[in-house]
Amino acid sequence: MPEPTVPDHQRLAAMRRSYERGGLAEGDLAPTWSTMLERWLDDAIAGGVRESNAMVVATADAAGRPSLRTVLLKGLSVDGLTFFTNYDSDKGRELAANPIASILFPWIDLQRQVRLTGPARRLDPAASDAYFASRPHGSQIGALASPQSQVVADRAALEAARDALQARYPDDVPRPDSWGGYVVTPDVVEFWQGRPDRLHDRLRYRQTGDGMWVTERLAP
Repeated sequence: MPEPTVPDHQRLAAMRRSYERGGLAEGDLAPTWSTMLERWLDDAIAGGVRESNAMVVATADAAGRPSLRTVLLKGLSVDGLTFFTNYDSDKGRELAANPIASILFPWIDLQRQVRLTGPARRLDPAASDAYFASRPHGSQIGALASPQSQVVADRAALEAARDALQARYPDDVPRPDSWGGYVVTPDVVEFWQGRPDRLHDRLRYRQTGDGMWVTERLAP
């Protein structure tokens, strides 16, 4: 007789791992959330995490319907986190209607994650120009050719648009008005470190109403 199959829900329920790489104590925190994030980003890079600067960005439309996607962090400072996209994309339209974003860094290999939430604004056009100019020529053409998040006929239509633009702009490519950066300035930043028995460490930086920052431990 064939071996009985295990229903997916049982197989999934049995998937678990004990997190034992380390802990996170209050004394481990940097003075600011941005310095702490830089430390953990450096750890992710040194630890060989693929696409260490990949982050999941969540937005919501005017009705509160959320959506999320993975983008690449391209700037980090005390002012916030910078990423680039098409302003007419789903995320761009949602940020225009509801300019708040949440960000997640899922560094699973390090048994860590970081969550941030705060207002988002468009980056200064000159800064977007500078970053666009630094991109590979193919990426510049791709940004110009793609009506991001819109329905297209097929792959061939995208490639035809790309080919036409490559012929038109063999050298310098102008930044599209619909493409540029966003800066998310968090007012809440949580650092999560996995621990055994699901008693994880969760330490949060939170900005108070008077603009000051406090740190606090959350129950896992």
